[in-house]
Amino acid sequence: MKQLQWMVALLAITAPTVFGADAKEADNQLSEAETAIRAAIESYVAAFNKGDAKAVASHWSEQGEFVTPAGQELRGRKQLEESFTAYFAETKDAKIELFDTSIRVASPNVALENGTARVVSPDAEPSVTVYKAIHVKTAEGWKIDSVREEEPASPPPSHYEQLKELEWMIGEWVDADENATIATSCRWSTNNNFLIRTFRVQVEDRIDFEGTQIIGWDPSAQTIRSWLFDSDGGFGAGRWSGGEGRWTVQSLNVLPDGRRASATAIHELVDENTVRFQTIGRQVDGELLPNIGPVTVVRQ
Repeated sequence: MKQLQWMVALLAITAPTVFGADAKEADNQLSEAETAIRAAIESYVAAFNKGDAKAVASHWSEQGEFVTPAGQELRGRKQLEESFTAYFAETKDAKIELFDTSIRVASPNVALENGTARVVSPDAEPSVTVYKAIHVKTAEGWKIDSVREEEPASPPPSHYEQLKELEWMIGEWVDADENATIATSCRWSTNNNFLIRTFRVQVEDRIDFEGTQIIGWDPSAQTIRSWLFDSDGGFGAGRWSGGEGRWTVQSLNVLPDGRRASATAIHELVDENTVRFQTIGRQVDGELLPNIGPVTVVRQ
C-alpha cells in the first residue's frame, strides 16, 4: 500500500515535467513543419516566376492533384509539368503573388494551407483566385498533395454609397425631459443595404410606445425611402430628400384605427453628436395638427 502511495506521489511530481516536455517537443515539431512548408511555398513561387515548369511540378507529390478554377483536374507530376509548360509558353513573364496565406499543421505529416493567389502578366488582366492546398511530408520533404482553386466570390450588392450620408444615424441617441425618455438605436443591416432604427418611449418606469424604422435606397425611383412600424399597430412610408446634414422626410401613415395621416419631418445635423428634429404639416384625415419641436437629440 505504501509502495502504491509512493508511486502515485512520484507520478504527481514527475508527470507535469514529462507532459510539459512532450508538449514542448510537439510545439517544436509543429513550428519546424510550418517553417519547412513556408520555405517550400517560397520555392514554388520562385520557380513559377522563372517560368520553370519542371521545377514547379516537382513541388507536388508523385500523385499530386491540381483542380483549376474551371474545374479541370490535373494529376501527377508528368501531367502537371506538361500543363505548366504549355501555360508558360502561352503566358509570357507570368508572375504569381500569394496573399493571406495561413497554414495549419494537422498532424506530423499533413498540413492545410489557405490563401489568395494573384497572377499578373504583361499581356493579360490580373487573375485572382482563392485556393486550398494540402501538404504531405514525404521522403523528399514537404510536397503539395492537392490544390483546389476557385474564383473569389463576388461581393454582395450594396446600396451603401446611396445611404452613406445618413451614416451619422448609427449609434444610440436620446431625447429626455422630466416626463419621458425617447431612446433611439440605429445600425446597418447585413451588406449595408438598410439602416435599421428602433425607438422606445419610456414614461416613468414603463415602456409606453416603441417601433422600428427601416431606411433604404429605392433603385427604381432613385430615392431614399423609409418604412415605419409601431407597437400600437400603425405603419407608414416616407420619402427622403436633401443632404449635407439636412434631410426632409415626407411621410404617409395609416393609424391603428384606420385613419390616414401625413407629415413632414426635418432632421438637421448640428454636429456629429447632436441632431435637431421637428415635424411640421401634420394632418390626420385632412385635419391640421400642431407642429412638434424642434427638439434636440444627442448621441448617448
